[in-house]
Amino acid sequence: MTSTHPHPVITDESPSADANRRGPSFEASHELATGPVTSPPRTVDGFVREFLDQLNFGQGVKLSQSTINDQYLALARTVRSYLMASWLETGHRRRKNPTRIVGYLSAEYLLGRQLGNNLLASDLQGIAEQAMEQCGIDMAALRGQEVEPGLGNGGLGRLAACFVDSLATMDQPCIGYGIRYEYGIFRQTFVEGRQVEEPDSWLRLGSPWEFPHPERAVQVGFGGHTETSVDEDGTEHTRWVPAWQVRGVPYHYMVPGFRNGVVNTLRLWSAEANQAFDLQTFNAGDYAQASRAEIFAENISKVLYPDDSTPQGKELRLQQQYFFVACSLRDFIENTLPRDVDLRELPQRIIFQLNDTHPVIAVPELMRILVDEKGFDWDEAWDITQQCFAYTCHTLLPEALEVWPVDLLGRLLPRHLEIIYRINEEFLLEVRDAFPGDEGRVRRMSIIAEQPQRAVRMAYLATVAGAKVNGVAELHSQLLRDDVLPDFHAMWPEKFTNVTNGITPRRFLYLANRRLSDLINETIGTGWVTDLEQLRQLEPYADDADFRQRFRDVKHANKERLSKLLRVRDGIELSQDHLLDVMVKRLHEYKRQTLKLLHVVSVYEGVLSGRTPIDQVTPRTVLFGAKAAPGYHMAKEIIFLINSVAETVNTDPVMDGRLQVLFPANYNVTLAEKVIPAADLSEQISLAGKEASGTGNMKFALNGALTIGTLDGANVEILDLVGEDNFFLFGMTEPEVEELRQRGYVPSSFYEADPVLKATIDLIGSGHFTGGDRGAVSAVLDNLLNHDPFMALAGFGSYLEAQDRVERAYADPEAWSRSTILNVARCGFFSSDRSMRDYLDRIWLPGDA
Repeated sequence: MTSTHPHPVITDESPSADANRRGPSFEASHELATGPVTSPPRTVDGFVREFLDQLNFGQGVKLSQSTINDQYLALARTVRSYLMASWLETGHRRRKNPTRIVGYLSAEYLLGRQLGNNLLASDLQGIAEQAMEQCGIDMAALRGQEVEPGLGNGGLGRLAACFVDSLATMDQPCIGYGIRYEYGIFRQTFVEGRQVEEPDSWLRLGSPWEFPHPERAVQVGFGGHTETSVDEDGTEHTRWVPAWQVRGVPYHYMVPGFRNGVVNTLRLWSAEANQAFDLQTFNAGDYAQASRAEIFAENISKVLYPDDSTPQGKELRLQQQYFFVACSLRDFIENTLPRDVDLRELPQRIIFQLNDTHPVIAVPELMRILVDEKGFDWDEAWDITQQCFAYTCHTLLPEALEVWPVDLLGRLLPRHLEIIYRINEEFLLEVRDAFPGDEGRVRRMSIIAEQPQRAVRMAYLATVAGAKVNGVAELHSQLLRDDVLPDFHAMWPEKFTNVTNGITPRRFLYLANRRLSDLINETIGTGWVTDLEQLRQLEPYADDADFRQRFRDVKHANKERLSKLLRVRDGIELSQDHLLDVMVKRLHEYKRQTLKLLHVVSVYEGVLSGRTPIDQVTPRTVLFGAKAAPGYHMAKEIIFLINSVAETVNTDPVMDGRLQVLFPANYNVTLAEKVIPAADLSEQISLAGKEASGTGNMKFALNGALTIGTLDGANVEILDLVGEDNFFLFGMTEPEVEELRQRGYVPSSFYEADPVLKATIDLIGSGHFTGGDRGAVSAVLDNLLNHDPFMALAGFGSYLEAQDRVERAYADPEAWSRSTILNVARCGFFSSDRSMRDYLDRIWLPGDA
């Protein structure tokens, strides 16, 4: 089939596409001509030689003259060279024996530092450490030199990173697709207690783990108009004529499996102008205008989640989303598939997993390619498209289910809006056939919302187009079926399934908590690293006093490690003999950092008022870590309140050092890898029915922290697995939350009825934490007393009672250690390897996996 409109994208007939084709062809013939690519010798001497070569000929310096950054880059490239042969061999093997690939479409990948993970995966840690010792180089200093890639923000991005790790470890073909953000989300700092966003210049000193491939760039169009023509046999054809275009340049990252010789690919796209520099304009003296196209294009891949509180921000977000899926689909069809593949076979070649609603614009994009460019008729194209996509919904919050105003979508992507309209028209005919006379249902299910403005509901489009729709925890999937998409579930119950999230044990136990990993290896062997359910073998050791002591020694050493890091990183002194109570996650009202803070203030107020004798206060350090979205005013006010309380509590001698509140800035994966293994108590206190799953809750439990939490998200499954005796449950269930909401929730009534809550809020309102300024935090208090959308005040009493149980349990070290060991032993279910098996069985390869 030929394209009826070869512009603006590269087609098979274009010279640039032919050039792109020569890359894989040359690579394949090179492999046949010269044999497999081999890694350098896996010896200490071989590693030293490769390292010095990279230092001399890669960095252009001698060892004696090299900086620590030279040494880090040379070490990273040395490790990369060992992975390279496996990467090329993996690709060669899969081209010879093609199977269905997972195309993971995600707006973010929160990778964390790569050096340690790649050394672990390639089993080069010991060799690298000995090699650096021979060279007189401090390996720890090189690890510390690495800057974490600014490619993600929170749980969604970290989940994507865990998933691609597991797929490589399981030897499942996968290409992760996303955006190479130049500055990531932002670097968080605090100025007088308030969050200030700074650019995250993670690329400033170089990124040795990426491979740019400008020769494989693709064109992406925006704006313009559509034109329709009719050929001789009466067939109508439509083509899109964009007003402007950008180039998408791929950057490749290797994703190694755990010691199995498999290396998958993460392909991230960077936006560039087609004509970055206008020489004539520059020579005319208008220097700023000469680079305008470059600046305009590069804004697309500048920042993760630009503030969308302005029309310009909304448009940039939509540009980002279309940019990366258009690049990804074009790349797979034109550059990854063999040239002779009939696109009717596309569903046998790939399944695109839509990681939340951000990539859903890929649905009309594939339809546009098939119908407008490849000449398929509509019905055949739609049949192919419906087999090529599956959708993961990660939220229950209505505001997080993206909708795009039709005027914006029509202005930026006019052909895609036409395609969405037709998809909706034909879908609504199906609804009317299935539910005759139910026009209310038709309006509810329409992909196009009419109120409050005409807009495209992307979650609905994904559900209509996707072969499967899944939630990410049992409770979340149930609420997704019953509350968020009930009409769709009634129409297509077979589409809906659940895959509970998971985390990679390689990074979040083996790498992050080496002391505990060594203890586990010594006790039950190393098989758990790729089969986490083997941790069940630890259960009998919970009753072994010697093992419990060794487990406590590991926790104490991890606290010492965290203390040293915070001292150097933030100038913070961590009290190591305290219960370490941790709440680290994105700052959002539904996660209820305010409830945790009210507990802190209630303890402090109890001592101030004489209600609680100081010697009855359990020594406790509460550690927060969170970023607030730049445009989220209330979240930023909560951060200010937390920092204000911390400054007062930490310096007030009345507490005798028994209560400490810490809030290190710029929480990220690197810091998480030190905080999580040190934690005693994991705060998972969102309002029931609001958290989709959570993965922090899994990481803490797997590292021996006990959970205080509600029946929300994956907390439900953690509770079922570890048992009620090893979990501090509090708060309302989701039906109870809904019942209270229906009755009419009046937060001030809880304030008036609970003397401790009243005293706590009154102390905040008095200006005690803000230098006497009562208005400094009035917005937070007004929101709590008059709105409190996530019922923090309703949960306060139950939460304090659960915290009392925490303190009683912590007072018995032997019983506490027993519970922490059982948490580790019983959390094997939460491996991302298990999640991937569930995706393969239920969504990607049903019947074949």
